[in-house]
Amino acid sequence: MDLLWIVIGIAGLGLVAMLGGLVVSRRASQSFLEERLGIEKQDVMGETVRKTPLGDALNRALAQRGVGSDLATQLARADLKITVGEFMAVTVIMVIVAGGVAYFLRRDVLLAVIACVVGFLAPRFYVSMLRSRRLKAFTNQLGDTINLMVNGIRAGYSILQAMEAVSNEMGPPISDEFGRVVREVQLGLTLEHALNNMLRRVPSDDLDMMITAINVQREVGGNLAEVLDSISFTIRERVRIKGELMAMTGQSRISGYMVGMVPVALAVFLYFINPTYMKQLLDHVCGYMMLACAGIGIASGFFVMNRVMQLDV
Repeated sequence: MDLLWIVIGIAGLGLVAMLGGLVVSRRASQSFLEERLGIEKQDVMGETVRKTPLGDALNRALAQRGVGSDLATQLARADLKITVGEFMAVTVIMVIVAGGVAYFLRRDVLLAVIACVVGFLAPRFYVSMLRSRRLKAFTNQLGDTINLMVNGIRAGYSILQAMEAVSNEMGPPISDEFGRVVREVQLGLTLEHALNNMLRRVPSDDLDMMITAINVQREVGGNLAEVLDSISFTIRERVRIKGELMAMTGQSRISGYMVGMVPVALAVFLYFINPTYMKQLLDHVCGYMMLACAGIGIASGFFVMNRVMQLDV
């Protein structure tokens, strides 16, 4: 019976790999043809997307639901060049593989369920990590970017030419975002619409302040270079103060992570070396109550410590 399950698992993984290879090869050939023909499509987030028959049908179905729309926004903010359907497929594969491997190794249903939950959350955690890292890098570059735009405007550049200079001179991710704004305007969008698309991809208060200043100047006039110069100074000072706060609270943050993770890691370690001992918690209602109280206490303490260390600048 165990050999049968192993054969079924290997066959399922082979089928998933084969279908993934067909989708990837189909996507690559379609992208090559569209690149040769110069065919592109702009989505609501200002991204350039490539269409495949299977992916297009799946994305149309997912786009009608709020979860799919929100996931598309998160993928755009993380700058991942995959569709919502592909992300869902990766999540399903992760759940199947993680749960299957855990069950075949330990023959434990509870461990398999935990592995499935981890496989479900891992892609979302990865997207969240990429989104946070990209937003932080964008914010750190924004002050110097606005300063470069100010110098260009004072030298006689238009606002669009200054943004094009940013896309050529600065590094990613900010060069990518300003390059998208320039391309969208060249394709026929208004500058205000293109800037709003960038703000949806990069939800930053500093960027919102810069875009508001540009839109106000285009409507009522004024010295845009002077306004942007003041905004640039404010952003650079805010980044500097945040860096100092992160340095001063670094030890406390690490301590909070350790205090929150040690009980979980210890419980997992004890479960692996002596599962019979740990399973006693699951044989009675009191065990479930103890686990629930421990989980609530750890989560509450971790949340409170994070809130205490998060200071608005």
